[in-house]
Amino acid sequence: MSTTLNWDPLLQVVSSKLEVCLPESPADSRRLFHGRGYCYPGFERVCIDSYQPVILVTLFEEYEKEAALVAELWRLAAPQGYTGIAVQRRYQKRAPIEWEAGEPLEAPMAQRGGLRFPLTFDRQNVGFFLDIEPGRQWLEQQVWDKTGQVESLKLLNLFAFTCAFSVVARAAGELEILNIDLNKGVLKRGQINHQLNQLSTKGTRFQARDALRDFKRYDRSGPFQLAVVDPPTRQKGAFDVDENYARLLEKLPACLADEADLLLVLNSPAHSEAEFRALIHNAHPGYAVVERLPQNPDFPDKDPDAALKMLYVRFSRDL
Repeated sequence: MSTTLNWDPLLQVVSSKLEVCLPESPADSRRLFHGRGYCYPGFERVCIDSYQPVILVTLFEEYEKEAALVAELWRLAAPQGYTGIAVQRRYQKRAPIEWEAGEPLEAPMAQRGGLRFPLTFDRQNVGFFLDIEPGRQWLEQQVWDKTGQVESLKLLNLFAFTCAFSVVARAAGELEILNIDLNKGVLKRGQINHQLNQLSTKGTRFQARDALRDFKRYDRSGPFQLAVVDPPTRQKGAFDVDENYARLLEKLPACLADEADLLLVLNSPAHSEAEFRALIHNAHPGYAVVERLPQNPDFPDKDPDAALKMLYVRFSRDL
């Protein structure tokens, strides 16, 4: 059964965001409307993203007058230079994406400053996560701060997906990077992301490994002064945060430098920040949580414990 809504409150939010998108050309990709944080009653299953020059609408359940929503979005977006609107219906089998206003864009891109990331509108995950931008900013700052101060700076990027963290780090300074992901396909896309941004892949490796089970096959590539751990909440047959996260964090110090800075991520509404901190504390005495990174303001959430949790953790072997 489809849900009936008055789209006006949603359109007001989108309109205010589109006005901010105007000055830069092209503007950084961003979320225009985030319903999944339960801050907008009735719209919990709607998300809208800007990937200039196109907009992607994601619907997690069926709504009446979906065409009317697209028409109103197009009315707002077309005068500001957008060329098309695509709609992904997650409530349908295989989550198809269809172009429903303007013209299809053959090769949509996510934009972050001077960096670009190809998107795959023919798959459920388009290949670039907007919500974790504060983590990318954290890593960028870490590389800036450590470049020239740390001899042989190395980054371990676990669950690398399409290697956006690697691209941002490589653009920020000179370092060696090891990208680990079980999926060879996404690592190939990661290599393409580096090449598209004219970043040398010298000293940047892409290994199809199981981050936990294959630990001994990559742990000697360190020691790493930086690490990003951004696992899937549940990946059938591969990783489950309840069963595997603590075990991975117990192993991780074996490949870290005596002093290291880590970004540990948990994308699970079922786990509180306190539970995540306790998991880290119990995994190894050398871990100390410095702070929780702020949420991306484009992703408001009624319950901070349900939102994406990004913790800056400092490791010291002497503790």
